[in-house]
Amino acid sequence: MASLPTANTDITQFFRQWLETFADYVREVDYASARPLFHPDALAFGTHNDVIPGLDQWVATQWDNVWPKTTDFRFVLDQIAILASRDGTMATVIAPWTSTGYHPDGSAFPRPGRATMVFSRDRDGWLCVHSHMSLNRGVPQTSHANRPVKAW
Repeated sequence: MASLPTANTDITQFFRQWLETFADYVREVDYASARPLFHPDALAFGTHNDVIPGLDQWVATQWDNVWPKTTDFRFVLDQIAILASRDGTMATVIAPWTSTGYHPDGSAFPRPGRATMVFSRDRDGWLCVHSHMSLNRGVPQTSHANRPVKAW
């Protein structure tokens, strides 16, 4: 059996930086800056919805239900895996993440999860076309912070 199609060094470096950039936007609650990282018709799964068709609906129903209500979002870079097609046009990033959630009384709790993201590359570069982010088992589904949105 052939081994998994592991990404080369350049692709790995690109996605490590992509994850850091995206995590910065999540921490800043900056939807406007994060949007260009995704295809406008991206399909997603998340905590608050099953299949989410398109970036606009994803931002309104998932991002806006999570980003302002949590803090400290980061990918665990030393545990990521990046697979890439041999022709370099598709890639999948598998990455655990951490964040902080808040109970109704304001007390904090660890809010870890995991993500699988699928990317497509054309002459303009890489765009995320699918994302599935979910909390680890046993983590409370709801967080109660109320941070402002930096940019829509």
